[in-house]
Amino acid sequence: MTPQSDEDEVWRQIVASFNDTAERDSADQPWPDSENLPSEPPRRVIKQPDDEEHLLMEDDLADPKTDLDPDSEQADDEGHYVPPQPPPLPKTDATTKIAWLALFGGPAYLLLSAALNWHLQGWMLFTAVAAFIGGFVALVVRMGDGPPSDSGWDDGAVI
Repeated sequence: MTPQSDEDEVWRQIVASFNDTAERDSADQPWPDSENLPSEPPRRVIKQPDDEEHLLMEDDLADPKTDLDPDSEQADDEGHYVPPQPPPLPKTDATTKIAWLALFGGPAYLLLSAALNWHLQGWMLFTAVAAFIGGFVALVVRMGDGPPSDSGWDDGAVI
């Protein structure tokens, strides 16, 4: 027998037993029996209300939230997190505003002129590209990613 024929026989056995159900003992399972799924899906039983349940007294209609108990509203809100108001955004100066306008304004002008099929003169095209590059460079230079100047020689971990 060649190794190829042994392999073919193993494959034939695998294919023949493909649709067979697994016969497992509960001792062979790596999980407890309570986690096994039932063979049929559970059926939902809906109980029809009796006539006696429809007869409600006035005391049964009282709303527990309308009571004068001040803790009843707090008990309902327990576990509900309301984050504090975020701090206001920092004010930007005129240079930063102009840099953002140039960064987005240059390409926006080029896209608008291409969409509307405007004829661009050379200086207009140069100005739009220069505005984009200038705005990008201005924002990168003003980022201030360097270490603080007052921290001394050892900054520690900078995040």
